[in-house]
Amino acid sequence: MTTIDLNCDLGEGAGHDAELMALITSANIACGGHAGDAGTMREAAGLAARHGVAVGAHPGFEDRKSFGRTELRLASGEVYLLVTRQVSALADAVRAGGQRLAHVKPHGGLYNLAARERRVADEIAQAVWEADPRLILVGLAGSELLAAGRGRGLAVASEAFADRAYAPGGALVPRSHAGAVIADAAVASAQGLRLAREGRVRAVDGSDVPVRADTLCLHGDGPAAVDFARRLREDLAAAGIALRAFSNPGP
Repeated sequence: MTTIDLNCDLGEGAGHDAELMALITSANIACGGHAGDAGTMREAAGLAARHGVAVGAHPGFEDRKSFGRTELRLASGEVYLLVTRQVSALADAVRAGGQRLAHVKPHGGLYNLAARERRVADEIAQAVWEADPRLILVGLAGSELLAAGRGRGLAVASEAFADRAYAPGGALVPRSHAGAVIADAAVASAQGLRLAREGRVRAVDGSDVPVRADTLCLHGDGPAAVDFARRLREDLAAAGIALRAFSNPGP
């Protein structure tokens, strides 16, 4: 049977983490940078444990005013320190509950910057490898971040988005553009289903773009996130595609 991972960014204060955790297979938990604190980290990790969901760190720029979505230009070595600090904080919270981290996925501006700029990507990969070389590095399909992870010897997972619009080259349309975030659950689910079945997506100019999808992302901070997750799960199941965490080694 075909399987795919379904991930969501949680611990960000959206208020529906408990509902979403029951619908996904991997959770990217905010590590106190763009959102969250020690208490929210422990709470989200506990929810993940109860639902058998793989736990990942979701480090971002320490810029709560923009929710970590602004791309900040940090000096050499500062991204490495930021990621090291935040991954360590979540690892401590997870360890307290008898769990361990499975993956790391950068957030927002840091994610987008690392997709394009190899120096930033290399600093993230180095921080992740030093935290635990067993961690899986999650990044945009075809990005510099995944190349840096492979170069450092990490396992990587290519991420595709059910609820974001794509540019012709396979990059995400910036959030500042109209239509960058898909607001219709049926449209998002259809895009996610096609990514899972065919590894392709329709870009905003109408072109067909190949996109590898080891994991599908639905954003957890949207008001309709729970409805989107339910719809996508139902459509994937109807197509014979099972949900399974990419970090789960299986039997």
